[in-house]
Amino acid sequence: MGDHRGVTAAAGTDVDRSDPGGRAWLERAVASVEADALRSADTHLLVFPLPPEWGVDLYLKDESTHPTGSLKHRLARSLFLYALCSGQIAEGSTVVEASSGSTAVSEAYFARMLGLPFVAVMPASTSPEKIALIEFHGGRCHLVADPATVYDEARRIAAESGGHYLDQFTNAERATDWRGNNNIAESVFEQLGLERYPTPEWVVVGAGTGGTSATIGRYLRYRRLPTRLAVVDPEGSAFFPGWRDGDPAAAGLPSRIEGIGRPRVEPSFVPTIVDRMICVPDAGSLAAMRHLATVTGRRAGGSTGTNLWGAFGLVAEMVAAGRTGSVVTLLCDGGERYAHTYYDDDWLAAQGLDLTPYTPALEHFQRTAEWRPPS
Repeated sequence: MGDHRGVTAAAGTDVDRSDPGGRAWLERAVASVEADALRSADTHLLVFPLPPEWGVDLYLKDESTHPTGSLKHRLARSLFLYALCSGQIAEGSTVVEASSGSTAVSEAYFARMLGLPFVAVMPASTSPEKIALIEFHGGRCHLVADPATVYDEARRIAAESGGHYLDQFTNAERATDWRGNNNIAESVFEQLGLERYPTPEWVVVGAGTGGTSATIGRYLRYRRLPTRLAVVDPEGSAFFPGWRDGDPAAAGLPSRIEGIGRPRVEPSFVPTIVDRMICVPDAGSLAAMRHLATVTGRRAGGSTGTNLWGAFGLVAEMVAAGRTGSVVTLLCDGGERYAHTYYDDDWLAAQGLDLTPYTPALEHFQRTAEWRPPS
């Protein structure tokens, strides 16, 4: 039968890798992250002003009120809990992320809370306001010239430091509990409970990692709700052609709308739960962002404008068809992060972005419910 000694462990061998000190730190870390969730009141569901006679209500889930000012606070919390409970982050671990800004801001916040060093790998084009926020929360920014290299560079830094790469683009859809547990979908439906149309016809979101659309789409199916999910995507992004053509290898361009749109279809994007996709021109996104400020006095970022552009089109379709109901979308972050970019006319001109054809279309929609975007 042969002698297997040296090939397998001897009978009776007991390998114990438990670390009471490490487990105690882990328990304190998880409790700290959970305590942050309890301290943070739920975000508001705002009403966007539309004429009541249209019979369609539009809501914005205001994610800018999180402690770190954006929708990504939810994702960062989930990613940290996922990595902590998977044994991937320990006391003293360097935490690394590839991020265009807002996710890294939130992750830097949680890293500092746990006393961990944090490195954000991001394109050099990221807004200076976001870089300053990451550094304010104790993170270090590692800028790269080619946005396509952020993934490999983040892996390299994590490996060389003996740390952990959070990898939002792979883990976003698995780190969040899509069944409920106060996720964003459950929160929206609870807040709509006393509205005249408590079950929306559409929920409209953008895709950066794909985690938010995956969470909402799965929740809708799990709760057996008739609500449909629309995903808006900036021009040039890979998500729209990848979904349209059923091609997970579809390629795109780096997005000018920070936080959404990607040059590749990210692993966390789940196309099978998306009912409709809408490709939105960048100038349309930014015109809608500014339209929000004009109508409500609230300044938001470009991704909120992308959401609104898609939501306005769906509202117009409902009114034209004589259907009543509601539509929900997200206010992803505040406009203060983009003072030197999206709200700067000189920056828009340098980018070749002309909002002139899009602004009248938005004003016409606000008056008439007719949607006539520039062709």
